[in-house]
Amino acid sequence: MRTITSSGGKVETVTVRRTESSDAHAINSLISPATVAVFGRVNVIHLLEKANLAVTLSNAKNEVLAHSAFSDHPIGDIVDQACWEPFLHDNYSAEKYTPLNTLFLHLFVAQPIFSIGSAKEIVRTVFNAITELQYICLVTPTSRCLERALVTIFEPMKSLKDPGPQCSAFVCHRHNYCPRLHVRRARVEDHDDLTHIFAEQSKALTGSYGTYFLAELIEAQDDENHAAVCENEGTAVGFISVSGDINLKLLNECFELGPFNGLYKPSPEDLTETAPEPEGDGTPGDTNTISPQDSTGEPGDSQACAAEPQGSEVTLEPRVSVTPNAFCIQLFVIYKNFEMRSVDFLPNIFKLFPDRDFCIISVPKLAPEFPLLQSFLRVVPHHTSSLPQELYIFHRSGLLKTFVVSLAVSADRPAVCDMVKKLSLHESLLEDLDMFYQAHRDMDGTPLQAFVAQVQNQLVGIVIIRNEEDIDYIRANYNIENFIYFSHHRYEEHGQLCHFALNPIFQHYAKHFLKEVLRLAHKSCLYYPIYPSYHNQKVRETDCKNSCAHYLTSVLNCMVPVHPRRQIVYPLEELGINAPSKQITKDQVSYALNHINRKLTMEPKVTINARIVVVGASDTGLAFLEVLAFCPHLRFNNMTLISTHGFPGYYTNEKMRFLSTSHSSSDRDYAQMSLRSWINVVTGKMVGIDRAAKHVLVSGGRKVPYDHLILCTGQQYQVPCPTGSLLPPKSQLPAQPRRRYTGPVPSNLFTLNDHHDCVTAYQWLLNNFVKLKGNAIVYGNTIDVYTCVETLLCLDVQGYCIHLVHLPTTEGSSCSPSSCFSNPTVEKAMKKALEKSGVHVHHNCLLAQMNDGQNPEPITSLSFTSDSQPLRLECSVFMNLSSKGVDYDAFKTINDACLVYDGRLVIDTTFHTNDSTIRAAGPLTKFARRYHADQWSHSSFNSREVGQELAAALLPFFDPTLEPAVNSLADLDRLIPIYTQAKIQGGRLPGGYSYLHATKPEQRPSAVHPVEGREILTGRIETGNYFHLHLNQYDMVETITCLSLKPFPVSNYLCLYGKHELLLNRLCSRYDEGLVHDLYIYFREKWCLAIYHDRFADFEQEMHQIMESTKDHNDVSISELVQRMVDEKLDIIEEPNVFLKKVFETSGGLASLKTSTLNYLRYNRYHLTMYAQPGLL
Repeated sequence: MRTITSSGGKVETVTVRRTESSDAHAINSLISPATVAVFGRVNVIHLLEKANLAVTLSNAKNEVLAHSAFSDHPIGDIVDQACWEPFLHDNYSAEKYTPLNTLFLHLFVAQPIFSIGSAKEIVRTVFNAITELQYICLVTPTSRCLERALVTIFEPMKSLKDPGPQCSAFVCHRHNYCPRLHVRRARVEDHDDLTHIFAEQSKALTGSYGTYFLAELIEAQDDENHAAVCENEGTAVGFISVSGDINLKLLNECFELGPFNGLYKPSPEDLTETAPEPEGDGTPGDTNTISPQDSTGEPGDSQACAAEPQGSEVTLEPRVSVTPNAFCIQLFVIYKNFEMRSVDFLPNIFKLFPDRDFCIISVPKLAPEFPLLQSFLRVVPHHTSSLPQELYIFHRSGLLKTFVVSLAVSADRPAVCDMVKKLSLHESLLEDLDMFYQAHRDMDGTPLQAFVAQVQNQLVGIVIIRNEEDIDYIRANYNIENFIYFSHHRYEEHGQLCHFALNPIFQHYAKHFLKEVLRLAHKSCLYYPIYPSYHNQKVRETDCKNSCAHYLTSVLNCMVPVHPRRQIVYPLEELGINAPSKQITKDQVSYALNHINRKLTMEPKVTINARIVVVGASDTGLAFLEVLAFCPHLRFNNMTLISTHGFPGYYTNEKMRFLSTSHSSSDRDYAQMSLRSWINVVTGKMVGIDRAAKHVLVSGGRKVPYDHLILCTGQQYQVPCPTGSLLPPKSQLPAQPRRRYTGPVPSNLFTLNDHHDCVTAYQWLLNNFVKLKGNAIVYGNTIDVYTCVETLLCLDVQGYCIHLVHLPTTEGSSCSPSSCFSNPTVEKAMKKALEKSGVHVHHNCLLAQMNDGQNPEPITSLSFTSDSQPLRLECSVFMNLSSKGVDYDAFKTINDACLVYDGRLVIDTTFHTNDSTIRAAGPLTKFARRYHADQWSHSSFNSREVGQELAAALLPFFDPTLEPAVNSLADLDRLIPIYTQAKIQGGRLPGGYSYLHATKPEQRPSAVHPVEGREILTGRIETGNYFHLHLNQYDMVETITCLSLKPFPVSNYLCLYGKHELLLNRLCSRYDEGLVHDLYIYFREKWCLAIYHDRFADFEQEMHQIMESTKDHNDVSISELVQRMVDEKLDIIEEPNVFLKKVFETSGGLASLKTSTLNYLRYNRYHLTMYAQPGLL
């Protein structure tokens, strides 16, 4: 918080923050004729869209006191934005002004009484926030005097020509508001000044270094150890201690330092055959030569695909016997008010080690990133490293400020070729570069532009972009409007990033590089697509250059991931000419989208180095990772997924789908999110947790360290253990605890739990079963046994060869053949379909023996006990889907780690186990008994929603924009959270039926109360168009059941859940009048397509706000009127509905609602073209 003083002496506490679009109205109100005279007529929203930096000064009441907008080029059309640099150099004394150190003021407005104080505070803040900024310029076409506040901070530029250009130019210098700090050698006399800086960290530092550590550090300076302080007005405000004594062996064991020659001095005998020769022949300390040239890249090449990470950096093998080429920062501290000037230390400390090129610093992973580290490059740790530290590195060449971006010319090609020759996709880059040189267009005729970055005339980076010709598709399929107002960007201002390569020495200039590309190319937005690995070959065949994104691609750290949008499934034939454009509805290869615009080029991300480890690639775990990965202002560097079979795979053949689906995420969804680009994946099984050392032990011996451990392993089908007895179940001894099968798993027994299991079974069936005669035994009670039978039938397995064996069920069990559908009609349809297919069905059977108790490899026969005689079946393949439970290895790991386990892993309402660093969610868990809610668990709810809430519970620990959760009152902690999204299951069932069932989360069957509400049903199972809706007592859709012989739009129908029947075109009254004969046809009609739109929920919320804010002539809201009517405190003569309608109309609520509806349709016109709008008829 800062204070400013008005011209009348009033003191106001203020905050300078980034401007939001909601500030536009207040900013407009501050624009005066004097403002227009200097800056011209301003469209504030448009300016906020195109400005590189916009800041607002507000008071404690969040009232806007002042605003400024800055861009990387002068106002208006005084000079082309790509040509301002020579314009200033030719006409003014501005030879030191460069795009790196200069910004231009495009607007300043303020409340008159605070204008001078506001201007000074904004300028001070901007200089402080942008470390490279030296000059703020104001170039205006007017020759009139500036207003008083601007005169206070700006001074005229010296003109070199007379007469000069038809404009006035002014400049504001950094040194007047935020001068560089003076850095000098530390002296013992500085101790008292420095003691106050160390106050907060004194306890930790005393424990590490002793009571007199500061004095000892200052006194112990020698050739290898130095200490320096930075001063402000003669007072020490910062301290740094550096040392040349580094354990490089340990660092090379823990971090990927090969690209930097292991931080040793390079010499010819140290480089392996794979290492390229460094460009130039200067000494390591010679700033005219930029090295190491061998570490160029962490490339992001054309349209990358999220495959397994492929290291594109060159691997160097350091020699221990050579000279160190680095020094380290041992201790660093600075007052918070001056922390943005931390970089002022760097030139001084490099002078202390003139023969070393690298400065390194290690910081605890849980420590927040401080401003100094924004200039450093994070080094990737080895996957075997358990060091609880992050390593950052800075090369002395990074101090150079001559980073120049220009259009590529043909003379640059040899340098580009040499720079990228060791990158895996250099051929693709060079091909596009040659096409740019030849025609400035690619093979499709799309305009290409190429730009190079040079430092001291040495090429250090290249970017190639093309016009984004598919922007309508991007707008319709991705939430790009979370970052831009689309209408303020012309089509030609959108570009696609094809290639990006930059020497890692200059990675801290990556955003500036992109900012310059936007300016020089006259673009406002860049997009970077990442294609999934399984489309790699397909994309190549269509002549679309494709590549694999390195997981360290620096450009991804500069950009923000754009979340995909759920799409309406349109009835295109019925819509005809009213259908949306083919550009929007076309089916093309799915990809993940990353984005950067002018605003984002100067918006830093918050780096989180905490090690977040998720165990289990379940719907819950992946939803959790998705939320974290798509936080645009956060960058999580250490997210790891541990999964038995790695990241979920892609079904290349629909006949591989043996299991039902929760419709949580499809293959298309995974492709559009590319989570693999943001997380590390460890393939293996969790076999141990060391809570003291904080690491997870994975099968194969690998240790994965964590700071936050998330357990989402769920429940899996277990290998069945034969009872060994052929007595009928009722004749056996009382039920014993479930036994675990410990023998070798037969090669023809398949327990299906995930994509990998299904693909393995599919391949085995094709090779060993489908073309041969034999019995397939499908064992279980869940919906998965029916989808498995249907898949076997689709593989041309004869029905008479399939035996569906159901287990005995206990009273109230949720795992019975009848309860898995919760609908008698569907159960009847399945019974008929199985009979028609010739599938044998056996009930109440319990596995007793494999191969009559002999060696089960391979299984040739299975014996079951039943209510009558034992059942013995010949068996060629055994598909086991019998009973789900917590995996034994997971249970043993949890139990050995002393986490409370009570049938399932016990958690509280905030997902915590009895270890504060370990959280858990999903079917693996249960609530603690103190909640008295055994009938509820996460398995009762939508797994994706649970994962999202888990992420929401963890984010406040990392996100500075969120308030940390306050400890709940004891009474509130007794309430378990209830989630609202539908519980969904679906799949392909015998008879060729497509099935969908979405219902309200329910308690365990024993706790279910009689169902209230009404049913709406159309179609029959015989005609294959069965559609059933259950509405609750409030006429809200609570259950959806579809069983159809034709495919249907699942995503559309899921939007019906929770909707009131009046919203569905008065469904109940139409149904009662006999006007609705087929719900499939009814919900394909044009009127309902707006309900399927992904932004309809936002529209509903807006409607609710209108209803809440509408008040009658007595200033009573509609909701209060309704409450009075319910409480019988309001006497009315009319019918309640008629009375409320009149009040709503006369109070203006109806007009607001209509306006909002039309705005919704107009804004989403590209999706909702089938609706007529005013002015179109």
